[in-house]
Amino acid sequence: MKLARSKNGSLDPVQGATGLSDPTHGARHVAIIMDGNGRWAKRRHLPRALGHKKGVEAVRNIVRVGGEMGLEAMTLYAFSSENWNRPQEEVSDLMGLLRQYIQSDIEEFVENGVRLKVIGNYKALEPDIVAMIDNAIARTAANSRMTLAVALNYGAQDEMLRAVQHIACSVAAGDVTPEAINIDHISGALDTSDLPPLDLLIRTSGELRLSNFLLWQAAYSELYFTDTLWPDFDQSELEKALQSFGHRERRFGGR
Repeated sequence: MKLARSKNGSLDPVQGATGLSDPTHGARHVAIIMDGNGRWAKRRHLPRALGHKKGVEAVRNIVRVGGEMGLEAMTLYAFSSENWNRPQEEVSDLMGLLRQYIQSDIEEFVENGVRLKVIGNYKALEPDIVAMIDNAIARTAANSRMTLAVALNYGAQDEMLRAVQHIACSVAAGDVTPEAINIDHISGALDTSDLPPLDLLIRTSGELRLSNFLLWQAAYSELYFTDTLWPDFDQSELEKALQSFGHRERRFGGR
């Protein structure tokens, strides 16, 4: 029997997890490490910038598909805190694509009920991008069909550090004692505190590591690795990942 963590934390059977009636196979929250744009371009003797542009098209498509399938949340690793170490030209290209994506897709988010959320320290980005993101977040705040969480200037270790600092401030203020701190305090201080527990984490391009992404949240998530490069990751690839998820038995540390 396939089990899933319910909203109240209990383990419940997934209804229809193996049938066509549930294309998510019981998954509520899927995260993706979108890897392989550069290799996609290199194999075609194209500039890396075109690989990133094709990757944005894949994002647009997979967000639509996720909403249509009925996913509650999708978290995409768009720009890590380590990506600043890339050549300045490539970083500029990525920031330009981010601007274009927000401008071109915000109306679709509004119309399709997608709530935009950003995790990571996006306030450190250029002021015009920050303003665009804040506007998009505000315009979609009441949407409830699906939450799209985009990780920008994000690193899981930094996220956990900020969570610990937040809890330390609560201890210093006398709001909680050190002995009373529990898992819920930490989960509640993370950037993803308002999202469902992470069910499935996908990484494209054949790399087998998490790259400082959702390390706390992935504790009991299912992992799925595919050799498909991100620009080629489409609906059929997402369906394969969800089908794999649907065939796994989740014990959450139990028997």
